[in-house]
Amino acid sequence: MATNAQVKVRKNEDVNRAIKRFKRKVEASGIMRDAKRKRYYMKPGEAKKVKRKMAEKRRRKTQKRRSAR
Repeated sequence: MATNAQVKVRKNEDVNRAIKRFKRKVEASGIMRDAKRKRYYMKPGEAKKVKRKMAEKRRRKTQKRRSAR
């Protein structure tokens, strides 16, 4: 999922604009999300617990959207 994000500054392009493109590319590829998740070691049992919790959260969110229609 996470790969090296590269942005080449185009001719006559403002550096701030290139930085903005880079930030968007990093956000879209999920590099920072992955880095934050892997910052600390998580025991396998704890990882399963978090995974279940996130799945439940997603499930509730989709149910909430469906019932709002």
